Amino acid sequence: MQPTATVLVYSDDASTREQVRLATGRRPAGDVPEVRFVECATLPAVLRELDRGGIDVCVLDGEAAPAGGMGVCRQIKDEVFQAPPVLLLIGRPQDAWLATWSRAEAAVTLPVEPVEFASALASLLRSRAALSA
Repeated sequence: MQPTATVLVYSDDASTREQVRLATGRRPAGDVPEVRFVECATLPAVLRELDRGGIDVCVLDGEAAPAGGMGVCRQIKDEVFQAPPVLLLIGRPQDAWLATWSRAEAAVTLPVEPVEFASALASLLRSRAALSA
């Protein structure tokens, strides 16, 4: 198992990025590596980080402006070779169908509920590790 996992967090709202960091802690589950965060507040920053490589999971805010996380997710799934799995933060449970449209692997509602979020993130980290093995 790698010593750390890199999680990109995209939101124009600093408090949303903080909710993600706090819900994750040092690691979202005991059987996954510790997490290092890369925070982005704009779409160009997200694309720059993905071009650099080394991102294990993306957490995208579906409520971000001007580029919402759902559109960003669909764009990276179309444009980034072997795009990392995406955990989408959605405004309400009824938006889950939009998360499917965007091709996100998982979705949780805002505000971030720590146990639900950590479980979803850990699941994506496990699946990413299994693909790398």
